[in-house]
Amino acid sequence: MKNSSEPKRPEILAPAGNKASFLAALAAGADAVYCGLKQYSARMAAKNFSIDDLERLTRLAHRHDVRVYIALNALIQTAELAEAARLVDRLERQVRPDALIVQDLAFIRLARQVGFTGEIHLSTLANVSFPDALAFCGEKLGVQRVVVPRELNIDEIKAMAGACPEDFALEVFVHGALCYGVSGRCYWSSYLGGKSGLRGRCVQPCRRKFSQQGESRRSFSCQDLSLDVLVKLLLSVPQVSAWKIEGRKKGPHYVYYTVRAYRILRDLQEKGEKKAIAKKTALDLLAQALGRTGTHYNFLPQRPQDPVKPSSQTGSGLFLGKVQGSRQKPYLVPRQALLSGDTLRIGYEDEKWHAVIRVGRAVPKQGRFHLNVKASRTPARGAPVFLTDRREKALDDMLMELDTELSGIRRESPSASTLKPPRIGGVSKTGKVFEITVSRSPGRLPAGNKLGLWLKDVPLKSMSRRGLNQVWWWLPPVVWPQNEGLWRNQVLQLIEVGAVRFVLNMPWQISWFKNPEGLQLWAGPFCNLANGLAAAQLKEAGFSGVIVSPELGGDAILRFPKECPIPAGIVIEGMWPLCVSRTIAENFKAAQPFVSPRGEQAWVQKNGTEYWVFPNWKLDLTTKRQALIEAGYQALIRLNEPIPAIISLKKRPGLWNWKVGLK
Repeated sequence: MKNSSEPKRPEILAPAGNKASFLAALAAGADAVYCGLKQYSARMAAKNFSIDDLERLTRLAHRHDVRVYIALNALIQTAELAEAARLVDRLERQVRPDALIVQDLAFIRLARQVGFTGEIHLSTLANVSFPDALAFCGEKLGVQRVVVPRELNIDEIKAMAGACPEDFALEVFVHGALCYGVSGRCYWSSYLGGKSGLRGRCVQPCRRKFSQQGESRRSFSCQDLSLDVLVKLLLSVPQVSAWKIEGRKKGPHYVYYTVRAYRILRDLQEKGEKKAIAKKTALDLLAQALGRTGTHYNFLPQRPQDPVKPSSQTGSGLFLGKVQGSRQKPYLVPRQALLSGDTLRIGYEDEKWHAVIRVGRAVPKQGRFHLNVKASRTPARGAPVFLTDRREKALDDMLMELDTELSGIRRESPSASTLKPPRIGGVSKTGKVFEITVSRSPGRLPAGNKLGLWLKDVPLKSMSRRGLNQVWWWLPPVVWPQNEGLWRNQVLQLIEVGAVRFVLNMPWQISWFKNPEGLQLWAGPFCNLANGLAAAQLKEAGFSGVIVSPELGGDAILRFPKECPIPAGIVIEGMWPLCVSRTIAENFKAAQPFVSPRGEQAWVQKNGTEYWVFPNWKLDLTTKRQALIEAGYQALIRLNEPIPAIISLKKRPGLWNWKVGLK
């Protein structure tokens, strides 16, 4: 048991996607473990757990004074609310986890309805990225912790910490995979095939090779985040209560090594030579943790690192060397010894000869390991080989001991359910249908359309008070601590001169509207609203209307207004981004087309401080216009983005997930 009299330190929060990784987290001395269920988890590619699994594992963890957090951090649709409510109810009665990690605001309301007694933490997918948002999250939503975006630097984390309400905490990623897109602002996988990253089913199209001006590179594939020794800077920020390690798809080796490393770095008390030895031990553990090459990314504002280096290896796992020999007899000369049971990956997942093989016997460093693969999977000479998992005997022995303890824990009979059905209800949609064309600057509008303008440095003096009053002002989908004041001041200036209509693309932006009476505040499409219960949460916060996520399938879109308690809108046409990012690869050119291996064309456009990646075809639901009106939608939105002259738009149906549904 841990000594409760010790000064409070940030917890080491370990990932677990299966039982072995969960036990590895306990063996390594993690303070908390986060894991997902087989439903509503943002890492559906992990094996994940059943509730029966988690009941016994959670009791084992609590015996070892380790907290357990359950990730229910996927977007949920209205038709799934009843099932989601039953799930939260069973978790409370049977598992009793210490916290739920959520993205969708509906889960906050469901947790209240079932009497959940643990904490609620907002996932990084919720994209809470600026200080003003925290008071709203704590006081209005009742959450206790926010997982901040990986893109923040130490100064921005400190700014967030300084705005934390009492008894409110931050969770910071210190290690693991990086996404090119800002969390909660990536639709790439979904746009190309319905498998949504917001639902935990991302197929990682950003990891592919893309061609631009005849050069083929992995221009969006990021290295792994690794703060390693820099984490000491977080020790001076008491509001940072957790150092989070990403990796719910990783094996027990990765979990054990990363947890041990960050425990050493957190608890470092030695000085002089002993301190240097401890640091080296931690760095050696991280080097052997089987992740990608590490980057500090933006953590040091004075020395930021580009996370996208197309010339480097960005395959997951430890790089061991390249394929040698002939196509008939390929082999590997490993840079380090291989153990029996090691798992190797040859090449990248998007290469047709990509293969995963197991090592059957030990191979010494610089020895020769023959790659026995099917003829159809024969790798190209020079293909990279990565070590992706291993099971040393010492670790296996520790896991076996914990597994024996686990086997002695019997399931308890859960208390009886008192669950009531989720309370949602629509309102009579009697308002007149209107259309808004949203642009970066004023221009000619289609007949009858209202004007929407993305908020930026607008020439207010050139607009009449009546004009300001009529415009729908669109707030950005990403706000960083460094430019929070700019956006807030523009909002206040607009209100002062008569603006009354605003579309907020982060729910937390409502914190800038101290007196919403007399204003029309709508939640925009980047709020990723997918169900009526989340809309009810926003109504309670002061929103006048909501714009549904255009990512949904047709059935869910048509159902949404019927169970939405405030007026609903939808994007029916325009350029929707594949993702929004804070970075761009070296030598990659914005406003120039690039092409995927499947011939899909896109381009990158810089808007403000962010890079928006657009496909060369429009989202287009105009053929569904009448059905949408009959379903109850009042606001129909057209997004009018500037298109570079060199880009040629492709004619496609543009229905996104209307027919395939949101997977």
